[in-house]
Amino acid sequence: MRNPSHPSAYSVGVTPPPIPDPQPLKVRTTRVVEIGIAIWALARVVTLAVPALHSSSRHWWPWTCVAGVVLGFIGWSYVRRGRGNAADA
Repeated sequence: MRNPSHPSAYSVGVTPPPIPDPQPLKVRTTRVVEIGIAIWALARVVTLAVPALHSSSRHWWPWTCVAGVVLGFIGWSYVRRGRGNAADA
């Protein structure tokens, strides 16, 4: 028996039935940004707690985490004002 989901199961010139578009997820964008900020803050703590992660050629790693937190707060304020909401697009 042929599997109807397999492309070779259809004759030449016959197209399979269309697949409906997936529905968007209901997600609070501010929550996603807050979680990202928390992950950057945790990364900052880890890089400062482990000396090998902020010494010699990796001296810039903690500052990358600071940049992630700062940019996260800028994004958070942008989304809170309603400009980053994809539902309004």
